[in-house]
Amino acid sequence: MTVLTRRNFTAVAGASLATSLFAPAAFGQAKPRLVVIGGGPGGATVARYVAKDSNGAVDVTLIEPQKTFTTCFFSNIYVGGFRDLKSLTHTYDNVAKAGVKVVHAAATAIDRDKKTVTLSDGGTVPYDRLVIAPGIDLKYDSVPGYSEAAAEIMPHAWKAGPQTELLVKKLNALNDGDLIVMVAPPNPYRCPPGPYERASMFAHVLKTKGHKKSKIIIVDPKPAFSKQAVFMEGWEKHYPGVIEWQDPKVHGGIKGVDPKTGEVKTDLADYKAALANVIPAQSAGKIAIDAGLTDKSGFCPIHPESMKSTVDANIFVVGDASIAGDMPKSAFSANSQAKVAAMTVRAELTQSRAFPARYSNTCWSLIAPDDDIKVGASYEPGDGKIKAGAGFVSQKGEPADLRKANYKESVDWYNGIIADTFG
Repeated sequence: MTVLTRRNFTAVAGASLATSLFAPAAFGQAKPRLVVIGGGPGGATVARYVAKDSNGAVDVTLIEPQKTFTTCFFSNIYVGGFRDLKSLTHTYDNVAKAGVKVVHAAATAIDRDKKTVTLSDGGTVPYDRLVIAPGIDLKYDSVPGYSEAAAEIMPHAWKAGPQTELLVKKLNALNDGDLIVMVAPPNPYRCPPGPYERASMFAHVLKTKGHKKSKIIIVDPKPAFSKQAVFMEGWEKHYPGVIEWQDPKVHGGIKGVDPKTGEVKTDLADYKAALANVIPAQSAGKIAIDAGLTDKSGFCPIHPESMKSTVDANIFVVGDASIAGDMPKSAFSANSQAKVAAMTVRAELTQSRAFPARYSNTCWSLIAPDDDIKVGASYEPGDGKIKAGAGFVSQKGEPADLRKANYKESVDWYNGIIADTFG
């Protein structure tokens, strides 16, 4: 098994682009134009890699409304008190230095016929190839009584930044004996083990503050979840009696929430929560839906060999918005997919060589200090989708030094993906 470090992360996650391959532009004197929507681990990675691997032969524009990016990945570590939010916030300065034109505006529309992107300031940006990495949007009405306004009382914190700060503020204000209720999301959603790592971090904070009577209830619409056996073993070891997970057979159905009273209502019981963390169902970002790039699932079908949209040959979709077969919606996945898309874009726009697509992913989850579990796999196109190959998952009863090493590995990975994405 390869141990990830900042030094070898690029090679492990995207070996297909490890060597710069350059050919002269194929579009006459004018440079071919790549436009990327979304500046996270998918979009910013594509922009940087195409600019780098084309040796400047492609005009690359990154459209991202925010001047800094706060990672949702590792935000649970902030919830648990292991990092501050500043350490998760990054600028686009080095992306621009890599030869990418960074436009801090919102992309409001895509005209697929004219091949232009309309910006929030009314301007338009033309493209020869377009990569969209808009992440997820939240389907607030998937939980009755929940809304964008309700999220200011019952935070979802599934988009990092102010929501995460609100969640932490409410967590730190709890008194011993207060109840936390989490409404977990249905499949598919960003970061499959994320809700359960977050519940672990809730429990860690309560334990650190000396709470003896507080409890956490997870109301889940799913019958099972990622790394369930090792999570539950960890909960029993570190937080006995604190975290109660309820599947649909137990709670009987989620009837809704009431932000005015703090109640989370199920067929089994109505729970009055001092802190309600409601994570609703999710879809691809709105711009992907508006552009007609999604199917009935609300996400974007892609060709597994390239991450190219099945709807439009000039558009690629990477990250959480895509239907990536067996790959989970994670930052590692987005970064890996971005390198395949970047390779294909560079090859098409400069008439240079591309290699067969290879993908990889690992998801780490911190249960308690120095007790970190992980799951991951390699992937490649097969049977019309991105198909899982060799994989691994943490097992019950693993030695403490292995779990401690997992956490160090996760920190090294975080440092590596940030360097790879933002420079």
